[in-house]
Amino acid sequence: MEKNRRKETCCGCGACAEVCPEGAIHMIYDREGFAYPEIDKSSCTGCGRCKSVCPVKVNGTGEGQNTYFGAQAKKKQLRYSSSSGGIFPVLAQYVIERGGIVYGAGYDRDMNVVHKGAENYAQLEGIKRTKYVQSNMEGIFSSIKKNLVGNRWVLFCGTPCQTQALILFLNKKYEKLITVDLVCYGVPSPVFWKKYVKFLEHKHRGKLKDFCFRDKRNVDNGHMRSYWIDGVEYVDSIYQDIYCKLYFKNYVLRPACYNCKFCTVNRNSDFTIGDFWGIERVKPELDDGMGTSLVIVHSDQARKIWEMIKAELDWFECERNDLLQPRLLEASRIPRFYYVLVDLYRIMPFRLIERVMNN
Repeated sequence: MEKNRRKETCCGCGACAEVCPEGAIHMIYDREGFAYPEIDKSSCTGCGRCKSVCPVKVNGTGEGQNTYFGAQAKKKQLRYSSSSGGIFPVLAQYVIERGGIVYGAGYDRDMNVVHKGAENYAQLEGIKRTKYVQSNMEGIFSSIKKNLVGNRWVLFCGTPCQTQALILFLNKKYEKLITVDLVCYGVPSPVFWKKYVKFLEHKHRGKLKDFCFRDKRNVDNGHMRSYWIDGVEYVDSIYQDIYCKLYFKNYVLRPACYNCKFCTVNRNSDFTIGDFWGIERVKPELDDGMGTSLVIVHSDQARKIWEMIKAELDWFECERNDLLQPRLLEASRIPRFYYVLVDLYRIMPFRLIERVMNN
């Protein structure tokens, strides 16, 4: 087996493993908890299809024919149950109403973060809100292709590298495909997340059932986090949560995130969405603490969809500079002592990590 050791050039999307006609590539987790492709040389035919779907190796930025918006879902419940202004569920409703399927990140029964499909509003609830964990994409590319070949509407929402990988995997335009990528801060390790889940379960002596990284109950743009263990809810500031602290200090991001080439307003997707940080400066009358979505419309397909959904939104057009934020300009920076902490959190119990970070 041949291991990819250039970690800064692999985003872990898994498209290479899924596209391989010989099944010669497998995603293997390293000691930091991130998956990387390993190639079985005895099975590899050298066809090169794995390279053709790599979002890091193949250009993933568009030509800059963009239109910029701020948006809030008119339905208050959609905004409350979303991480920003509710643009994702509005787009999702458009697809579900047409008998389509929406793919996004959600939790499985063991609280692993996985991409999965939603075909109705009940299932949609499970893939709304941000998950600060790298999602498992196994089988998703092929599932999406099968639905598109079957002439079904499909909405895919993911990180910029995942979305670009899907575009490369499909290798053709589909009239009923809507691709939506996120303004991405970077993705933490799934294994580190599971270590945190076990820490919470041991702490509260129960089973974690749900976790919300952006709880809006305090009308503060989602600066609380909440989770449920055996019917009991625990709520605190996102800045007091040890996992979130490590995330926002850049200590648990994938190595490739520090070299991300998608930190630009130009993408090959249809839409880019995220939080409209700075709304208090651009449109102070909309700064009500319930979140506003940043929306960048890239394609003709997206412009048509926008015209169809904008009646469901309170929206305004803006300039590029109005919605610029760090992750649209440059990648997250690798912190000092990053490699030291990586080694520590790999072997150190979570309660000790919490103690170190709080001192």
